[in-house]
Amino acid sequence: MKEPSTLVAVKAAADPVVPRKMRAIAVASAGGPEALELVEVDTPVRVGHEVLVRVLAAGVNPVDAKSRAGKGVSAGAAWPLVPGYDFSGIVVQSPYESFPLQPGDEVFGMSAFPRTSGSYAEYVCVPALSVARKPSVLSHAEAAAVPLAALTAWGAVVDLAKAHEGQKMLIHAAAGGVGHLAVQFAAYFGAEVTATASPANADWVLALGATRVIDYTSTKFEDEVSDLDVVIDGVGNLTAHTGSRSLTVLRAGGLLVSLPSAGWPTMMEEAAAAGVRATHYFVQPDAKTLSVIARLITSGDVRVSAETVLPLEDAEHAHQILESGHTRGKIVLQVSDY
Repeated sequence: MKEPSTLVAVKAAADPVVPRKMRAIAVASAGGPEALELVEVDTPVRVGHEVLVRVLAAGVNPVDAKSRAGKGVSAGAAWPLVPGYDFSGIVVQSPYESFPLQPGDEVFGMSAFPRTSGSYAEYVCVPALSVARKPSVLSHAEAAAVPLAALTAWGAVVDLAKAHEGQKMLIHAAAGGVGHLAVQFAAYFGAEVTATASPANADWVLALGATRVIDYTSTKFEDEVSDLDVVIDGVGNLTAHTGSRSLTVLRAGGLLVSLPSAGWPTMMEEAAAAGVRATHYFVQPDAKTLSVIARLITSGDVRVSAETVLPLEDAEHAHQILESGHTRGKIVLQVSDY
């Protein structure tokens, strides 16, 4: 690592001092977890409507591993990449004097990766509509586990499935980062939730609000449920043709929502043949919805699990754990000291 760089004052004397360089995890070229390197890069410069945030913690998501491998949204991006969407931290610079979030405020949100550098770094510049006030009841590590997973779960369960009283919903991978929040949102709005999870996570998923948990390691879910209104599918056909099998448990006109990486090439054709509906869902940064989720967390109606917290320099190990496929809740990188 290089010696610390000199500091430069930013736009106003009242603003904190921002270093020219920052620590970050970067990927020089597509590869496995070993491609993640701790480097020193230029600190991003805020422009226009953006907010500059000092990152204290960064969430680790399956899409990060996909990007690191050169797939998905990173396929057309410029390398090297600094990956990462989720962050929690402290505002350093705001767009204007009366903006609701000012220097010193604690916030969380999603980066604009791959258009800009991601959150595996000490600073991130984000659009103003991508950042919200952090729930005071959460640590920064816990808050960094929320944005992408919660907004994905909300989009699938609330916006698309329109969870409501009496609705019958199956949620796959219910102990995962998205799954454990999807279970809670569905239950909060009154849906009857059946979930698939391992025996080790069954009691935890029930405590989150599921009515029933099916052990996917020993039981075929299609032998246990039928005539469902909605399936939230975070598995797809990558494992045991879970996606195709899910179409068979829906009522006529029921809906399968396929989360990132879970779809399969013939999904739409198979859904039409089965007389049901299917759609992919891709998360969108949304500060207003994130603020609603923050209120549910503050009230205790929703809780988040940051099961594993590792220092930034252990990003390789974090991705190894992530790709083992058996995580509970979220993995988080502690980027800076609080």
